[in-house]
Amino acid sequence: MLSSLSKLTDEQLKEIRVLEKSIGKTLLSYSSYDVVAENLTEEELGKVHELEKMLGTVLVAVREPFRQE
Repeated sequence: MLSSLSKLTDEQLKEIRVLEKSIGKTLLSYSSYDVVAENLTEEELGKVHELEKMLGTVLVAVREPFRQE
């Protein structure tokens, strides 16, 4: 399972901002995805690490939903 910040509609964001103002706290919205990590070769992993460093982020390789192994 993988979690990331949610993609919300303007109306959903408005509701969150109303609650934030009411409670005086900042809220983050996360969504979960049922994914399976993909196996990478050492070469592929090295390329992923290089791009992570360049972008300043974390990348996760996952299997496409239709692939069964």
